[in-house]
Amino acid sequence: MVKYIVCFLLIIVWIYVLRLLTRAQLHFWKFMVGSLGLFIFLMVLVRPIMTQPLARVVAAFAGVVGNLTNTFTAYFKYGILFIESATGTMTLQIDFECSGIIEIIAFLSLLTFFRVYELNERVLVGVAGVVYIILANALRIIIICEMIHFFGVEMYSLAHTVVGRLVFYALSVCLYFYVFTKPHIVRMKVGTFTYGNS
Repeated sequence: MVKYIVCFLLIIVWIYVLRLLTRAQLHFWKFMVGSLGLFIFLMVLVRPIMTQPLARVVAAFAGVVGNLTNTFTAYFKYGILFIESATGTMTLQIDFECSGIIEIIAFLSLLTFFRVYELNERVLVGVAGVVYIILANALRIIIICEMIHFFGVEMYSLAHTVVGRLVFYALSVCLYFYVFTKPHIVRMKVGTFTYGNS
C-alpha cells in the first residue's frame, strides 16, 4: 500500500515537471524525463501484473514451432518448455527476463514521448512494435530450444547467453532503426529543405 502511495505522489511530481519542461520548450529534457519516468512507473506498476501473461504468450508462440518440428513441447499455461535431446532432457521456464516485458516497457516509454509521430501513428506503431518484440522474443526462445535439441543440453549456456541474445538484440536494433531513427531523418526539416513529402 505504501508503495502505491509513494508512486502516486511521484507521478504527480513527474507530471508537474513535464508541464514545466513543456512550458519552457525544453523538448529534449521532456523526452528524457518523460521516457525515464514512464519506464520506472510501468516497471513498478505494470511489470508484476504482465510478466506471467506475457511469458505464456511467448511460450505459446514458440510452442507452435515446437509442435510442428516435434523438437520441444510448450506448456504455455505455466510458461514452461520441455526439450528432449540426444544427451538428455531440459525444462526451461520463461521468467521475468525472458518474457520480454522490460523491452516492451522501454519501447513504449520511448515511443510515448517521441514527437515525430502523431498520436494515432504512435498507437499503431506501439501495437505493431509490441507484437514485433513478442515475435522476436519467441524466435529467440525457438533458437535456444532447437540448439539444445540438436546439439545437447550442454549447449544451453551458449544458446541462451550468446546466440539467443545476439539474435534478439539484432532484431531490436532493426525495430529501433525503423521506428525511431529513420522516421526522424525522413521528417527532418532544415529551413525550406525537407526529406519528407510534407
